[in-house]
Amino acid sequence: MPAAKKKTTTANASPERRRELLNTAAEVFAAHGYNATTVRRIADEAGMLAGSLYYHFDSKESMLDEILSSFLTELWDGYDAVLAAGLGPRETIEALVTESFREIDRHSAAVAIYQKEAKHLAPQPRFGYLVESQQKFEKAWLGTLERGVADGIFRADLDIRLTYRFVRDTVWVAASWYRPGGQHSPEEIARQYLSMVLDGIAVRV
Repeated sequence: MPAAKKKTTTANASPERRRELLNTAAEVFAAHGYNATTVRRIADEAGMLAGSLYYHFDSKESMLDEILSSFLTELWDGYDAVLAAGLGPRETIEALVTESFREIDRHSAAVAIYQKEAKHLAPQPRFGYLVESQQKFEKAWLGTLERGVADGIFRADLDIRLTYRFVRDTVWVAASWYRPGGQHSPEEIARQYLSMVLDGIAVRV
């Protein structure tokens, strides 16, 4: 991920209030879509005047940028730690899936926004990091799967790219139904998913 960008803010703005507003904006963007969301709607949901929102952010684009960049920075902090741990291919897949569900738990609205908006935002210079992140994401997953096939951990007849897309979509679509604080923890959901996925691709011994 590129270095975090400096965000436009007022020196006296409360960091806690700023986070609350970003969380509110994320929920509104996720529910109604970025283009259909106005600053006034976000302000209404936050219980404030639209003009007051500009005390914290210069535009709704700035809010969206901070929501997505913060989510991806945290995601890659977790992913990079997994990839640097020297785990075997199966263990790496398990750790990546588990980390993915933890991020869905922490940032479900941001994940929903990313899924809906990334394709349209990526061509814009301000959101170029979305392309970089996607390329890095694909390289990490494909590389791990390829290593697993080469090491005899995963089946030799796997279509690596198809497998990657299946695992990726199976995991991240969970953001559409997952709700924090539900019956199952992110780790338990990851364990169940991994049991289903790996029983289908792991070499039987």
